[in-house]
Amino acid sequence: MLNSDDTLDTQAALRRANLRRALQLVFSEPGVQTRAGIARATGLTAATASSLVAELIDLDLIVDGEQAASTGGKRATTLTIDATRHLIVVVVIRPSEAALALVALDGTEVESRRISYSPSSRDAVLDEAVARIGAEYEGRLLVVGVQLPGTTDGRRVLESVQLDWTDVALADRLERVIGVPVLLVNDVDAEAIAEAAREDEADGYRLFVHLGTGIGAAVTLDGELAPGPRDRAGEIGHVQVQFGDDAPACRCGRRGCLEAVASLTAMLGDDVDDAMDEAVIAEVAASADERRLVVGAQALAGAIRLIAAVLDAREVVIGGPARALGDRFLRLVQSEIDYPAMGTVGVSVRYSAADASISTGVAQVALSRALGVRWSPAQLRAASAPAS
Repeated sequence: MLNSDDTLDTQAALRRANLRRALQLVFSEPGVQTRAGIARATGLTAATASSLVAELIDLDLIVDGEQAASTGGKRATTLTIDATRHLIVVVVIRPSEAALALVALDGTEVESRRISYSPSSRDAVLDEAVARIGAEYEGRLLVVGVQLPGTTDGRRVLESVQLDWTDVALADRLERVIGVPVLLVNDVDAEAIAEAAREDEADGYRLFVHLGTGIGAAVTLDGELAPGPRDRAGEIGHVQVQFGDDAPACRCGRRGCLEAVASLTAMLGDDVDDAMDEAVIAEVAASADERRLVVGAQALAGAIRLIAAVLDAREVVIGGPARALGDRFLRLVQSEIDYPAMGTVGVSVRYSAADASISTGVAQVALSRALGVRWSPAQLRAASAPAS
C-alpha cells in the first residue's frame, strides 16, 4: 500500500515517503500525536501535514482521537491508529500443525485458529484454511506473514528439514489462494524480532537461539535483524558438534549435528513436539535423564560460546519451547559459558519473554513490508498482555 515501487514517479514516491513518515509518528505515539506535531517533526508545512493526515484517514489507517491538553490556544485533536479496518494474517507453520491469527493495526490479536495435518495433507489443509480466512475477511486483509522453520528468501522456502521442503514457491501459491501479498519469514528470525521489538533499548549484538525440536539462531544489532546475504544466517542446527561412529544420528542423514544432541527431542525423547503445551514439556523434563540434559547443555553452550565471542554479544536469549526446561537447564548452559576465554568477557543467558505473542515477530515484519512502519515496544507489550 505505502511501500509500492518508489522508482516510477518522483512526486508520487515523495508523497508515499511523507505518508510513511507521518504514519510512523502516529504509530510511535498513538493518542498523543497531532497534525501540528507531524508538521514540526517532519519540517513540512501545516497544510501539507494536514493533507497527509487526511489521506491516511481516507486509507483507514488512522483516525481522529480525543482533544489534546490545552497549551493556551485552541486544543488540537490527537491522532490514533485505526484498528477497526485492516488486518494482518499470520500463519505459523509447524511440522504437524499451524497456528493462524488475525492482527489489527494496533498490534492486538483479534482472532486465532489452529489446524492439524499430516505431511501428505499439509498443502491442501493450509490452502483451505488460508482461503477460508480470505473469504471471511474479504476486503480487510492487508498482508499475510508466514512463519516457518527453514531458510527462505521471503518468497520461496529454500530448504526446511523439519517440513521436508526444498525450493517451494509457497508465497506465490498462497497469494493465488488469498489474493493479497504474502511474505515468508524464518521462525527464529521472527522470534528474535519479537524479542527485540518489545524492548525500549536493544543496543549491541544479541544472539537469539531457538531451542525446540529443531535448533536455529538469529542475530540482532541494536534491535534490527542482521541477516546474511544468502538467507542462511543462524542455520546452526546441522553443524557437527560430535564426531565418530558413536555420534548420534540426525534426521538430516548425518551424525553429530547440534540438533541431534541438544534439541528437545534429543534430550527429552522423540514424543516431544514444539506444539506441546509448556506444562506438558515441563513434566517430561522433570523426569528426564540428567546425563542427556548435561550433554545437550554442553553442546549448546559450546556453540553459543563461539558465536558470542565472534560477535561480542551483549546477551544470549534462548527462545522456543525450551523455557519449559526451567532454571535447571539454564544454569547448566550458563555454567558452561561462564569461563571467559582469553580476551573475551562473559555473556549472560536468559529465556525469551514468557508473554510474547506467537504472532508478534512475523506481524511486525509484515506491517513494515506493507506500510513501512513499526509498532513501538510499548504497543507490543500492551498487545501481548493477557486479558484481565
